[in-house]
Amino acid sequence: MKRISFFVLLFSFGLLISNCKTKEGEYVCTPCDLSCDALSFVEPGTCPHCKMDLIKKSDLEAKKNLVINDITIQEGSGEFLIEGKNGDLNTPIRVFYHKPKNYTTNSRILMVIPGAGRNGDSYRDAWIEESEQYGVLIVSLMYPEETYDFGAYHLCGIMYDLDLKNGVTYIEDTNIAKMDEDKFTFKVNTDPKQWIFNDFDRVFDAVVQHLNSTQTSYDIFGHSAGGQILHRMAVFNTTSKANHIIAANSGFYTLPSFDFKLPFGVKGAPFFEENLPLVFKKKLVILIGELDNENEKGGTLLHSVSVNKQGMHRLERGTYFYNNAKAKAEAMNTDFNWQLKIVPNTGHNHKKMGDVAATYLYAKDNQ
Repeated sequence: MKRISFFVLLFSFGLLISNCKTKEGEYVCTPCDLSCDALSFVEPGTCPHCKMDLIKKSDLEAKKNLVINDITIQEGSGEFLIEGKNGDLNTPIRVFYHKPKNYTTNSRILMVIPGAGRNGDSYRDAWIEESEQYGVLIVSLMYPEETYDFGAYHLCGIMYDLDLKNGVTYIEDTNIAKMDEDKFTFKVNTDPKQWIFNDFDRVFDAVVQHLNSTQTSYDIFGHSAGGQILHRMAVFNTTSKANHIIAANSGFYTLPSFDFKLPFGVKGAPFFEENLPLVFKKKLVILIGELDNENEKGGTLLHSVSVNKQGMHRLERGTYFYNNAKAKAEAMNTDFNWQLKIVPNTGHNHKKMGDVAATYLYAKDNQ
């Protein structure tokens, strides 16, 4: 018995030593203002205390030393800061990039817009394999939630001063949010310079200048909240330098229709019907997972009287949005370049949707 106790004690002491070694590790917790910010770990993963992702100490130090508008893009993965709209240094945008080994000044550029989690780093990481395979430069934008709220991000800055507290109720133990449209109030921003879309061309121009790129346009992929942003970009921003616009797994849509008021249609928005031919000429792809249906629990799904007319889940709503626009274009006898693509056996998964988007964009010449 004494011998067993000795070995148990020795084993316990070994575990203690092992845990102490983690304090000298290469990885640290993503800052969360808890005591675990002072710990370090030998291997990557998640913090056992706060469940935040572990990152390299060197990456954390690099983040602290970033200077706004000091753009450096080297081979591999990295990041830089760029000022917010209209030169606002108090609301910078963090840009995560991956420059492939076979990059040239003629390489195509893909911009990535994340979902509601604003996790531009992991969205960038999901595209690294395709970046290396196709020689495409990836730039993924992170808009911090504390300075870019639901109106500024999901609704692109077209709407502001949203009364979400009184207008929206979150259903416990579900991914459903219900909106009472009679209680949901907002203001409309009629200045297009304040909308989020302008950032995309601005980031693109800065990257092109830094790398002496020959590119005059870029492709752009957005998932979930990012998909909401991008289909609205196709509707509201007719002067964008974006080439292919891929809006994946949007929760709900702003229809190019005056039958519905914002944010479900363009009634009450600074939108002109004569722009519709330009809207429909955009190379917009509505990308939806076949399994992003009533059984999908990922992401938040909004329900209201108006949005439910689009469908009860993302698959129905994306299909409705596409068919509604196609019918309007046919009635106007104007060109219609939008596409609807439904991805088999896939739900609300940005990595799988990105894989499909990469094949569509770069496996063959789609220009």
